[in-house]
Amino acid sequence: MPEQDGVEARLRAMEEALERIGTSFDERATWRELAGFVFRTLCDAAAVDVIGHGGRNDRVASAGATDLLDDPGTDTGITPAVRALDEGHPVHAYSGRGTEGSVHLVSVPLIGRGELYGRLLAVRTHGGFSDHETATLHFAARLACVHIGHARRLAATEKIALDLQRALVAEPGRPHPNLEVASRYLPVGPRTLVGGDWFETVRLHFGRTLLVVGDVMGHGLEAAVDMNAYRSLLRDVASTDLAPHRVLRQLDALSAADDNRRPATCLIVRVDPARGMAVYASAGHLPPAAFTADGPGELLKVPVGPPLGTGIGGYEAVALPITTDQTILLYTDGLVERRGEDIDTSLARLAALHMTTGAGVSDVVDAVCDGLDAQHAEDDVAVLAARLRPRPPHDPAGSALHTAGPPP
Repeated sequence: MPEQDGVEARLRAMEEALERIGTSFDERATWRELAGFVFRTLCDAAAVDVIGHGGRNDRVASAGATDLLDDPGTDTGITPAVRALDEGHPVHAYSGRGTEGSVHLVSVPLIGRGELYGRLLAVRTHGGFSDHETATLHFAARLACVHIGHARRLAATEKIALDLQRALVAEPGRPHPNLEVASRYLPVGPRTLVGGDWFETVRLHFGRTLLVVGDVMGHGLEAAVDMNAYRSLLRDVASTDLAPHRVLRQLDALSAADDNRRPATCLIVRVDPARGMAVYASAGHLPPAAFTADGPGELLKVPVGPPLGTGIGGYEAVALPITTDQTILLYTDGLVERRGEDIDTSLARLAALHMTTGAGVSDVVDAVCDGLDAQHAEDDVAVLAARLRPRPPHDPAGSALHTAGPPP
């Protein structure tokens, strides 16, 4: 019963295709899996040509005796035929005499969500392709295109989230001129959904600047959207010139009122250059670090309250002196945390870093990221560093800051 045998072979091939094609979100890997499956199952050689820039066909995958693909038959001996139509695109079959005898080739369009990606080519020298075999080729091609469509939609979503986050963190507010600031944002990688890491600087009265780093729990577009919401709230609340711990209290209450808002950690530092003082408050965030040029770093002891969005409150602030030779470093957990390692060990590695004499604020950020191999971190990394800018002698603006400062 040839017909029944053909049906059974087709079903077995389809089952194998489902297992072998589309094992990752990598497009080239999927095309290679398609070509490999077709070669192992149905023919002597297979290839995938994808429409590239300018409409040209780029060969992105091949398997088997690919020289047969370039010689489907002599010009006078080729017999073409249309075996089927797929959304108006024909499945072509060619037969002819080549250097190795008779050659039979099938060209199947690669179509996903109405878009023509390219074509699948299959060739062999021992007889033409049956209807069942052609149907199997078409099924495998369609299956690969479904996975390619999913991969491209995921890539588009990731790009939106990544572009959103980069746009938000790449342009923090401008601090007062009496403060030097440097920042860095490093996404973990293109195949991992973006997270909710962010930083911000806000100008306050009397030459003071608010430094903020936060991290929304989770990943994906939703985390990036929530990150934007926290950042917007922070700007609004900070404009009221509240103390850092009261800013956290307001952020926590406003965020807890939104049932869809994800919790977030946050660290706020209000730097007052006129008084040489910085006030810190933390909502579940890792401690800031301070670096000078004469030794290792130091982890600053800051009271830690619950993450934002829990509605628990209970935030405290601590005031610590800051000098012109000191660089304050705020960061998200991706900088230090490593899988399977105790967080105290991770933080000790950060504190053990030494800065070189004369290193600027940007140099400190570079040294920290290089020293902790932030380029290969397991999570997104956001870093914000700040240092007091020394005032020129007899600076009238600087004197005004000393005499017109805010109440302690």
